[in-house]
Amino acid sequence: MKIALMDSGIGLLAAAAAVRRLRPDADLILSSDPAGMPWGPRTPEDVTRRALAVAEAAARYRPDALIVACNTASVRALPALRARLEPDLPVIGTVPAIKPAAAGGRPVAIWATPATTGSPYQRGLIREFADGVPVTEVPCPGLADAVEHADEAAVDAAVAAAAARTPADVSTVVLGCTHYELVAERIRAALQRPDRPPLVLHGSAGAVAAQALRRIGEQPAVDAPADGSLTVLLAGRETALPAAALAYEEGRLLPAVAPVR
Repeated sequence: MKIALMDSGIGLLAAAAAVRRLRPDADLILSSDPAGMPWGPRTPEDVTRRALAVAEAAARYRPDALIVACNTASVRALPALRARLEPDLPVIGTVPAIKPAAAGGRPVAIWATPATTGSPYQRGLIREFADGVPVTEVPCPGLADAVEHADEAAVDAAVAAAAARTPADVSTVVLGCTHYELVAERIRAALQRPDRPPLVLHGSAGAVAAQALRRIGEQPAVDAPADGSLTVLLAGRETALPAAALAYEEGRLLPAVAPVR
């Protein structure tokens, strides 16, 4: 079984690690566009062009499914990706976890890139899944870039700035960019208050990984042999996992046996 994942950069690590945990025997293909990262400020047409190139690079390895592990690409390029690749290659998009976050009825904050914050797409999800729930959209300028480069000081500064824009009564936070899941515990530490219940963070990686398995008729098998391989594609070229990826637990989980051929 081969699962491909695509993103502008290393934001795909969270979903890749989730797949690895569910199926240690799965061969993983990670395809990204670091020269074009971040995709958020780009035009929809440019995002679509870049997303198609990244997806087609992964598709050459004949995966069983492709996870679009990027909120921006899922918003702007998912129809084009599905038109180009399905039905031969199932394409699974990433949607911010607003529905489960709002289910408890408590105040919710959605941390997202400035391009996503306030977008018609995100506002539509709020209307559909969080009607009647207090929701604060929190832009996080610079956070995805800081995570991409494993710049700890920049991550801390961006997280602190976003935390300052988050209402004190919020106990549930949606991580609306896949990069943010890699620094979830730093976000938790910045927001958790001793006089409040434990903060609940909602990412998308686990749900997306499980959906990918369902789409291809597979089940989780956490006790399967840990012999899944790893292929890393940067702008379509095979290479090693970027050094910045190894700064995160999710990245360190991935290296395995020889690449897929």
